[in-house]
Amino acid sequence: MRKMFAVLSVASFVAALAAPALAKSETVKGQVVDESCYAMDKSNNGLDHKMKSGDTKDCAVACAKRGRPLALLTSEGKVYEITGDLAANNNEKLVPHVAHTIEVTGDVSEKDGKMMIAGANMKMISK
Repeated sequence: MRKMFAVLSVASFVAALAAPALAKSETVKGQVVDESCYAMDKSNNGLDHKMKSGDTKDCAVACAKRGRPLALLTSEGKVYEITGDLAANNNEKLVPHVAHTIEVTGDVSEKDGKMMIAGANMKMISK
């Protein structure tokens, strides 16, 4: 029993170390959206959002400046949370691009059904 537990522990440890290696570098094109507000209401994909308390002007920018997760919304409807260098310092590099279409290059991974891209590079496509 102890040997089996030891083998399972080692296997779990090795799998955890290998997880980052499973991420693959990709370029994903999409609109920068406030991930939380978009999940709440799919029409919240611009700067202003519809909230239960009423319409909120520049909600996406305010949330981004507070460090709330931003995401790429692709034309296929996929959502990739942006992490890594681009999301550092309360989304400092992304705030000027909220609601714009950009391309992000970085490691794409999935955790619990949620897609993420650890953005290293970004290219502006359109406003």
